[in-house]
Amino acid sequence: MLFLVIFWNLHCQIFKKDNSLALFYVSNGFIFIGLCLFDFDTIADSLKLREKIGSRKMKKIALVSGGARGIGRATAEIFIEQGFKVIILDRDAEELNKTCSQMTGAIPYNYDVSDEKVMKEISIRVDSEFGRLDCLVNNAGIADFGPIEECDSKKWRTVMETNLDGVFYLSQSLIPQLKKTKGSIVNIASISGLRGSTLRVAYGTSKAAVIQLTKQQACELGEYGIRVNTVAPGPVKTKLSMAVHSPEIIKAYHDAIPLNRYGSEREIGEVIFFLSSAKASFVTGQTLAADGGFEATGVGLPALRE
Repeated sequence: MLFLVIFWNLHCQIFKKDNSLALFYVSNGFIFIGLCLFDFDTIADSLKLREKIGSRKMKKIALVSGGARGIGRATAEIFIEQGFKVIILDRDAEELNKTCSQMTGAIPYNYDVSDEKVMKEISIRVDSEFGRLDCLVNNAGIADFGPIEECDSKKWRTVMETNLDGVFYLSQSLIPQLKKTKGSIVNIASISGLRGSTLRVAYGTSKAAVIQLTKQQACELGEYGIRVNTVAPGPVKTKLSMAVHSPEIIKAYHDAIPLNRYGSEREIGEVIFFLSSAKASFVTGQTLAADGGFEATGVGLPALRE
């Protein structure tokens, strides 16, 4: 406004004999200033839009292997609830697509972690599609229960290729993306990796190896700000466990667990998310048993010997 007053007085002095000319200049000044203000508003709106787009691009990315069902799916749901985009990696294409169709913010990656040859492709895809990775959850795993005498080389290698090799290969391939964010890795082991058990020679050994691998990863990747931890679930109520656990086994577990129950998939997922989050920013190289106190009791289960 002050500018307009000065502008008017100046032109009135110059064009004393013809105020209409001064009015012409002033009116054009109004138009000029209006255009400037319009442009500033347009620029401001454009900057706000860019900020919104930028915030979307910077949305945190998590990858959960074995995420089409069970603990992996529950974990993916929690990450999405917390504002992450989640890559769900699973070898079961049908179940994977079904799961991702039911979640907003889930991206399906149909791969088998036991196949070393696909790791480079996974790394390239994550880099090209997102340019970063904030959290990696190595959840994919299989089990083959039976007496030690019946565990042949094929059964042994099949379990190791998914439960141990897959954790190593996938983590190794995604280190460049994790370095960018000083991200985190959570490996899923099992209570069977912390204590001996019958009928689980391959499974228990693979999970014990994952716990040691976690320590190695934590030691080497700490200098890049990457944290690595393990969650060792105890008995969890899943469709699979309820299908294979007899009433006798379920009762035996309840008797041996101080909390007297199975855990839920969601409860394990919450522990995984905690270790992935900034709330665990000074925690690395650790194994957290989410087992209702099962590992602490040290009591065997006779029902599992049958």
